[in-house]
Amino acid sequence: MIGDIVESKQCQLKDAMDLFHSGQVVKVCAPMVRYSKLAFRTLVRKYSCDLCYTPMIVAADFVRSAKARDSEFTTNKVGDHPLIVQFAAKEAQVLCDAARIVCPFADGIDLNCGCPQRWAMAEGYGACLINKPELVRDMVRHVRNQIDNPRFSVSIKIRIHEDLKRTVDLCQKAEATGVSWITVHGRSVEERHQPVHYDAIKIIKQSMSIPIVANGDIKTLEDAENVHHLTGADGIMVARGLLANPAMFAGYEETPLRCIQDWVDIALEHGTPFTCFHHHLMYMMERITSKQEKKVFNVLSSTSAVLDYLNDHYGV
Repeated sequence: MIGDIVESKQCQLKDAMDLFHSGQVVKVCAPMVRYSKLAFRTLVRKYSCDLCYTPMIVAADFVRSAKARDSEFTTNKVGDHPLIVQFAAKEAQVLCDAARIVCPFADGIDLNCGCPQRWAMAEGYGACLINKPELVRDMVRHVRNQIDNPRFSVSIKIRIHEDLKRTVDLCQKAEATGVSWITVHGRSVEERHQPVHYDAIKIIKQSMSIPIVANGDIKTLEDAENVHHLTGADGIMVARGLLANPAMFAGYEETPLRCIQDWVDIALEHGTPFTCFHHHLMYMMERITSKQEKKVFNVLSSTSAVLDYLNDHYGV
């Protein structure tokens, strides 16, 4: 069972690669724009999440601008570990330079080859890279050659092609270059809300000897376990399911009040901006509030108003 990781064993794990060799399915918090920042990562780690990603960061901006580095990447030495920094990049040396900057503070980098948004693809980032396997190979190779730490992971996150042979070819080329693991979102670039092709993830897993992480439409721990059994994946990555229930990996079917209290404490401690603080609560409380309650809660406009509401209605 995915939820059955022994805490003492988890404490012995040193980095991300150790997780994939632990014999357990690795539970992963996805890179999410605006949302998978330090405060939220701190929360999900309290509830059995093994590995966290930063939101996607444009490598060129990150390398060029100290302001971008300060705003896009925040971590701490205490509990934000293992941590993968995800970059959007299209040039090998730029990705290397970004990797070198974060190397002392993170366990690895991930190259985004899966973002289907028009702006990203127009800039040469994200999912358009699945059609450029040689470029992906070059970027992985450059990072591997220029980062001295052999434990620093280099992974990629992809979507699938209509012709799955092309995806398998991309993955095998990346593996041959030394990629640490591959996360597969089981949809093509054109697909948004269509069913996830878990059968495709299974074929990719069977074609590779490195770890494969499955991603797409996983909303409960039961979903995670089912996808593991369907695909044989070594890890399960969750995005919206964790937004709705940050305690999902610990086996909770809906966000427990304890988790809401933890979020309030963590967010206030980290100085989380109100909009982000409030939006996370809106996601977390989606399943436990009535339509009428949502109408009131979702238009609250200050931290004090939110705290008063939570105290009055939930004793939080």
